[in-house]
Order: sequence, then structure tokens, then C-alpha cells
Amino acid sequence: MSGADHSESTPSASPLREIVQPFVDAARAPRPLWGNNLQYLIEGFMYFGVINYLVIYCIENIGTNELQAGWVVTVLAGGITFTQFLMGGLVDRWGVRRGLLLALGALVIGRALLAASGTLGLSTEGTFSPAFLTLMLGIGVILLGYGLYEPASYSIVRRVTTPQTSAMGFAMLYALMNLGGFLPAFLSPARQAIGIGGLFWVFTGVTALALVLVAVILDRKTMDKAIAEAKIARGEDPREQPAAAQKTRGGLKQWLREHPMADPRFSFFIFVLIPVQTLFAHNYLTLPLYVKRVYEGSWIGDNFEVIVNLNPLLIFLLVPVVAAMTYKKDIYRLMIVGTAIMSAPTFLLAFGPSVPLLVSYIFIMTLGEAIWQPRFLQYVAETAPEDKMGAYLGVARLPWFLTKMITGLYAGWFLMHYIPEGGPMHSGAMWFWHGLIAVSTPVLLLLATRWMRGRFAH
Repeated sequence: MSGADHSESTPSASPLREIVQPFVDAARAPRPLWGNNLQYLIEGFMYFGVINYLVIYCIENIGTNELQAGWVVTVLAGGITFTQFLMGGLVDRWGVRRGLLLALGALVIGRALLAASGTLGLSTEGTFSPAFLTLMLGIGVILLGYGLYEPASYSIVRRVTTPQTSAMGFAMLYALMNLGGFLPAFLSPARQAIGIGGLFWVFTGVTALALVLVAVILDRKTMDKAIAEAKIARGEDPREQPAAAQKTRGGLKQWLREHPMADPRFSFFIFVLIPVQTLFAHNYLTLPLYVKRVYEGSWIGDNFEVIVNLNPLLIFLLVPVVAAMTYKKDIYRLMIVGTAIMSAPTFLLAFGPSVPLLVSYIFIMTLGEAIWQPRFLQYVAETAPEDKMGAYLGVARLPWFLTKMITGLYAGWFLMHYIPEGGPMHSGAMWFWHGLIAVSTPVLLLLATRWMRGRFAH
């Protein structure tokens, strides 16, 4: 599917019907798609719940400083994407259902270790204390789970959707994950009652529930039927099986020649997103402590979860509508517009602490994200051969790994330098530099427009 193809589509006689129809098609989607959506909603809750609290958990429960806590979060967030790059192809070999079950099983074990590290009275003395080592063991197991998780989840969407339901299918998955990401906004009373460690045990139990739901709802018979029906709708032979298990003919040279990163335009397209993606990383590395410290003593400072998790709620509300309004639009143009809108409001925070500016930043940034992020994921999934979807999705996530690693290297230093606890704060300068980094993405995309049209024209 290409942006050019979309832009040349015949306009609908009814604009309202044009917007409503994708929702109607999505409502008629098969059970496996909605089962996949449900577990992705739950996992969004778990992921954002852990990642939003992890810096504070490391400092207060494990005994690290801000810089060390930032590195821990970077290992988790960056490692998730790196393991997807390494393990995504296994989903193509093992099957999406088995891959998803194994992923959730690993997440249950990993989160149990994470919760145990700071709640069972383990020693926190020394750089490699028992508490810290248990924490890192849990993170390691979580990374193995995530290596399979997203490639499996997105592959399910691709395998059970039709050309009519594909765009909304990817949009809804992204939206529901972010709805799950908003739910931690209501955890403030629970955090105050049982602590972050107690919440981590709750997250472990809920992940186990998601594992059971996947085993029941996405049973093998139902999955096979949905995949066969989707193939028929796409004009494919339902009896034909993916050839992922076949060895590549021609050896290493042919494998390198056929690798998605061998295409310079595709490589540019995914790597140029690194600067704007730093804002995603700052939403969990920087924003929680920024709000907690800069607005200390205010309602927002005491309940920082609300503002931190406003982005996922807005994504849930905006993405389906934006997808319905733009699913026929030029993908590359949407990437330029979306990344520009996402990066520009960062400069609002350069004017200093202000609740209206903070809320405006969240709203405008989220609108930009809603425009470009789901379409990027859809484009990658639909570009990939059916037997290499997991591998392609893993490759596409590699720049996100690099983003997390790069951002983690300086985010902690920025926090300590610009908004130190109990010291003079210069938050405006911090956000100015963050904005300057992010805005380079739409600038580079715009400059490369003519060259990139060779990729999007076919």
C-alpha cells in the first residue's frame, strides 16, 4: 500500500460516511482481532504502569541515584526494542499464537522478580546488591518476553484483517494500548496505600490474567479460521502457508541483498524518526520527575500520574478518528505533518513552568503522534512479505531501541543539572534542547521529499 495510491482514490459522495465506514468495518472484525485488542489494552496498562514508576522505584526501593535509575529504565525500554529486532523472526517460525503465549508467560515471571526485588527485604547496599541483581534479572526476563510480544501482536492484526479493515485495525491496536497507558492515572490512591512495590505485584497478577485470556479467546481453531477468511478477502489462497521455515537460497549474500535495511530509502525512513521519538522517551524518563519537582506542593505535583498519563488517553480518543479521516492520504506527507506537529510544542515548555503550557504541550504533541505513528506501523507491516512480518517489524523497531539508549544517556544528566532536587531549577533550557533535537525529524523528512518519493511511488 502506498501513499500515492491513497491520494488518487475517488472521493466519497458523503464525507461523514467516509469517516464512519472504517469504524463499521472494524466492528465486524473477527474474534481473534478483538481478543488481541483486549490483551494489548491490558498490556498497555502494565507497561505504562511499570515504566512510569520505575525511576522512582529504583531510587526509593532499590537505593539507586537519578542517573543510575535512568540507566535502568533505559536498559528496559531500549532492550525491549532490541530484543524485538533479534527475536521478531521467531514469531514467523513458531506462529503468532504460540509466540504471544510465550511472551506473556515470560512477562509474568519477569514482573514477579521485579516486584520481589524491592519488597522482600533484600539488601540494597553496594552497586551489585541482591535487590539490584534481582531487579535486573526480572528486567532480563521481561526483555525476552517483549522480544516476541509486539511482533506477535501486530502480526495477528496483519493476518486477520482485510484491505478494508487493515488501517483501522492497526489504529485501534495502537489506540487501545494507549488507553491502557492512561489507566495508571487512577493509581495514585493505590500507590499511596500499598506503595509502588505493591502495585508491581498487582501488575504481575493482571499479566497472568492476560495470559489466560489469550489462551482461551485466541484458540487455535478460531485463529486458523480467521486467517483463512482474511486470505480469501485479500484474494489469496487460504491453503498456502508462509515459507518462513525454508532456508534462504543463495546464502548470506542473498540474505543481505533481501534484507529490508538494504533499501537505503527504507533505512532512512525508519532512522530519521529517532529525533522526534526522543519525546516518547522523555514522557517516562523526564516528565514524571519534572512534574513532581517543578510543581511540588501543588495538586499536579502530588498527583503527577494524571498529567503524565494524559497523552495515552488522548491517543485513544484521537487515533481512530484521525485514522478514519486520513486513511486515504499520502503516507509521506502525513509523516512530515505529524512529526512537525509533535515536535513543535516542546518549545512551549521552554518558557518555564506553566500549567496551561504543560497541558497545551501534551495536547498538541499527542495530535502529531496520532497522525504519523499508526500509519508508520501499518506501512511496515503491509510492506513486509507474509512470511517475514515478524522480522520486518523487529527491524523497524531498531531505531526506537537506539532512541531509548541515546535519550537515556543524557536524560538523567539533564534532570540532575536543570531540575535538581532542592536546588535551583532551569527547566525552560532543558525543554528547549529537547525541542531542538525533536524538530530535526520533520526538517530532514521535508528535505528528502523528492528522493523518498521513489519509495512511496510503488
